[in-house]
Amino acid sequence: MSNILKEINKFRHEFFDLEQDRAGFSEIIEDIEKGTEFKGTNLWILIFAIMVASVGLNVNSPAVVIGAMLISPLMGPIMGIGLGLGTFDFQLIKKASKNLAIAVTISVLTSAIYFYLTPLYEAQSELLARTTPTIWDVLIAFFGGLAGIVAVTRKEKSNAIPGVAIATALMPPLCTAGYGLATGNFNYFFGAFYLFFINSVFISVSAFIIIRFLKIPYKTWVDVAQQKKMRNYVWIVVILTVLPSIYLGVGIVQNSIFKRNATNFIDQEFDFDESKVLESKLDAKAKTIEIYVYGEPLTKPQLVELNKDLGQYNLSDAKLIIRQNKENIQIDNLSEMKTGIIEDLYKKNEEVLQSKNEQIGFLEKELSRYKKYETIHDEISREIEAQYPQVTKCAMNEMIIHENNAPNDTLTLVYLSSKKRLSNSEIKKLNNWLKVRVKDENIKLIFE
Repeated sequence: MSNILKEINKFRHEFFDLEQDRAGFSEIIEDIEKGTEFKGTNLWILIFAIMVASVGLNVNSPAVVIGAMLISPLMGPIMGIGLGLGTFDFQLIKKASKNLAIAVTISVLTSAIYFYLTPLYEAQSELLARTTPTIWDVLIAFFGGLAGIVAVTRKEKSNAIPGVAIATALMPPLCTAGYGLATGNFNYFFGAFYLFFINSVFISVSAFIIIRFLKIPYKTWVDVAQQKKMRNYVWIVVILTVLPSIYLGVGIVQNSIFKRNATNFIDQEFDFDESKVLESKLDAKAKTIEIYVYGEPLTKPQLVELNKDLGQYNLSDAKLIIRQNKENIQIDNLSEMKTGIIEDLYKKNEEVLQSKNEQIGFLEKELSRYKKYETIHDEISREIEAQYPQVTKCAMNEMIIHENNAPNDTLTLVYLSSKKRLSNSEIKKLNNWLKVRVKDENIKLIFE
């Protein structure tokens, strides 16, 4: 047992030890402290990065947004707060927090100015994705922060740091907050700012954890009570940050499950020849499935059966509302309705056309098979009579052979009537000639 434990410990030390390529404590502290500065070069880079990210979100270009995240210097002060917490360097915490506040203010204002001036007002998907943070964003920020602080504490800096900047996505939420400010949409503003707050808190917490794991010395001496107090403060901030994201995450999961089940229900149960689904509206919060149907109205028994079938899709508590073409149907977008009808008709015509083409292809194949022997029969008969004058009659056709426990096969049957029986060598020669002439290896000769 002791040998196994030794081997496990050896394996852990060889592959998981963070001390092997760790930079010196003074080097780590110096690098992180340097990154907390926000003046001159860093400040201008931040402004330019914010402009790039704002344009990327405005035109819905993920590549541009990623480029902005790569050049953003926002990670520095957040890591600085984590280092300050881990070493009880209150001056560093104060400095990093101040610089982060300045950076955030400038970022939001820069983005707000851009979105106020741009002629493109519509919120694109890249922008909307930053308005509803969930527990998954917490996990991304936490594990991304762990990767980042581990990379920062190495002698040789790896390419993990740019990757962390992309994964944790500090820039887009600030740009989205600027968009919300510029357009007066404070739901976007607070949602995006909450996402940025999640990222900042959990990157700092992950930095704090690794700093303490590496046992970097405290800046000032603190007793056990103060250490415990600091840890409690960290836990309080973490819990207060996480709780809303859990609530939002649960809501998104429930909404996704409801919509998936409702979509399956519509796809599977609304398969009627004379009635088609024109549009469906799913409301997970109100638990309603509203379906617009055109064509032959559904009968009362059909409606009853559909309501019964809801339970099979875990939708027992959902309310099914069916709007039929005899009712006063209000469709949000008439062009979408027309498009839906045309697409459905086109799809049906395509299916019918494909089926008919398959039938035509099959019949053409069968016809060509029968015409093959009709075309060459006279030619082969004359050629056989020229080679073997004693042959007086010739008939040929394709036959289907059926054997038990075997797939059906085809056979070319050739019937010959002769005044004088052909010799075995002549029969063999004729058989080989027919295989080449008919292009079929499966030949059966019958003589009379």
